[in-house]
Amino acid sequence: MKSMSQDHQAGLSYRDAGVDIDAGNALVERIKPHAKRTARKESLGTLGGFGALFKIPEGYQNPVLVSGTDGVGTKLKLAIDYQRHGQIGEDLVAMCVNDLIVANAEPLFFLDYYATGQLDVDIAETVIASIAHGCELSGCALAGGETAEMPGMYQHGDYDLAGFCVGVAEESQILNGNGVNVGDVIIGLPSSGPHSNGYSLIRKIIAHAAINPETEQLTPDSTVLDAVMQPTRIYVKSVLKAMATGHVTGAVHITGGGFQENLPRSFGDHLTAHIDLDRWTRPAIFQWLEAQGDVGADEMLRTFNCGIGFVMFCAPQHVKDVTEVLTSTGEEPLIIGELTERQTDSVVFSGAFV
Repeated sequence: MKSMSQDHQAGLSYRDAGVDIDAGNALVERIKPHAKRTARKESLGTLGGFGALFKIPEGYQNPVLVSGTDGVGTKLKLAIDYQRHGQIGEDLVAMCVNDLIVANAEPLFFLDYYATGQLDVDIAETVIASIAHGCELSGCALAGGETAEMPGMYQHGDYDLAGFCVGVAEESQILNGNGVNVGDVIIGLPSSGPHSNGYSLIRKIIAHAAINPETEQLTPDSTVLDAVMQPTRIYVKSVLKAMATGHVTGAVHITGGGFQENLPRSFGDHLTAHIDLDRWTRPAIFQWLEAQGDVGADEMLRTFNCGIGFVMFCAPQHVKDVTEVLTSTGEEPLIIGELTERQTDSVVFSGAFV
């Protein structure tokens, strides 16, 4: 009978098939310190177990768990092509946690999925470190994840990302759109750029313009690539503090589908959101995309956030209180419209699209 060592030497190995278990183990050890930085007092166990353990925080009378999952779309393709791995994980966290806070839920813990054809430990650590940074900004724990090395599934150098987040809300304080009323004011929070939506169109426009986004200056301080790779803003701390006033009646994360598709998800069929485009100036990257791609105003507003990444509703008499809280957190809230009785469409625009 062959010994185990003889049998190993004679036959094929998992590494011969393209899966390096040792590299995977090395990655786990390298990301443990990043995950440890995000731990909360409710975190139980350590990274590397079969399941992530987490206690429901104290202080909730009737806690409701709120979950969400997302990716970063083809922004990831730009990150791979131009070696911008250091912030894409922050985008991943933002896309998940910003959805949770729409319901007035506190993000608790985050899980990531990283898949690639051949594991590059250095790149993977950079990406997961940026996920951990996003978790720190959100106040949630990076509790675990999955790294999948799948030869033949991806082109050389490519990888894919997905994230999953769980939060908790007090049942009586969940925002589900039922509290939004006629006359409510629409408060917008600025975005950092396109965030993580519309990137298939962005990539198409860059190709159509026949420019190198790494060297094409958008402003004296920024290239086109710098502008489109700005990480998605994480609104958790400022928004939850504003919601703690009890005056916010509803909220919206402006993601894929822009204003037209996302705003109606957070109010009833009897309401219309009137958005005044004169209330803010779009960041330069949106003006560049519109001009270079000859993109119509309606298409811009349906594809991109156009400078407003998150929206909240509140009654007129509470606007001052809510905006003061937001300002105290470093936000620059903008009054961008109001809700009225629906006559035609669910979202109506006025003003100049500049």
